[in-house]
Order: sequence, then C-alpha cells, then structure tokens
Amino acid sequence: QVQLVESGGGSVQAGGSLRLSCAASGYTYSILCMGWFRQAPGKEREGVARIYTGSGSTYYADSVKGRFTISRDNAKNTLYLQMNTLKPEDTAMYYCAAARSCRSGYPRSSDYTYWGQGTQVTVSS
Repeated sequence: QVQLVESGGGSVQAGGSLRLSCAASGYTYSILCMGWFRQAPGKEREGVARIYTGSGSTYYADSVKGRFTISRDNAKNTLYLQMNTLKPEDTAMYYCAAARSCRSGYPRSSDYTYWGQGTQVTVSS
C-alpha cells in the first residue's frame, strides 16, 4: 500500500502562486508514475501533470503548460506542483495520485491506484 497526503492549498488572487506538496509513504518503491489531478464543482476530474519517478520525464495539460511545474524529491518521497500565474479557472480540489505503471501522454485517472484526500485551491479574480 501507498499513502499520499497533500498540503499547500489555499486561496490566492489571480496572478498569484501556490506550491502543493504530496508526501508519499508505504511501498513507494513500487511507484513508477505520479500525477496531479483536479476537479472543479460540477466537472469531471482532469489530469494536470504527471512525472515518471525514474527519468523525471513530465507531461502537462495544455491548460497549465508554462504556468505549472511538477517535480519530485525522491529522497523525501515528496511530489510537488508549483503553480504560478494562477487563474480563476484553476479553482478546484487538487489530488495527488500514484501508479505502478505509466502511460505516455495525458494522465488518465483510471491508471492511478493510490490517491490523496485532496487539497482545495481557490483563485479569486
């Protein structure tokens, strides 16, 4: 089993920044891929970014490309999402997720086995 705990959400004004963290524990050696997803009220969960834990290769959704950066500190078993130039449309619950395998391209939530409880991000205009 792998446990994931997110932190770092909050409320900011448009144009501001936040950094989300996701601490992983348990059988983390089995994890090949980690990602960030978000879900706004009334909308489906969408993939934001993902990273291969080995090579560090990343993927970003078009909506966040150039503004968000996903990274991982393997020594601390912690995943990060640096979010800059935030927009009101970024408002959502953000979830960290982990998978034992990794597809290329867009991260699909069905591929991820382990999920955190979520952290709320609210961006006001």
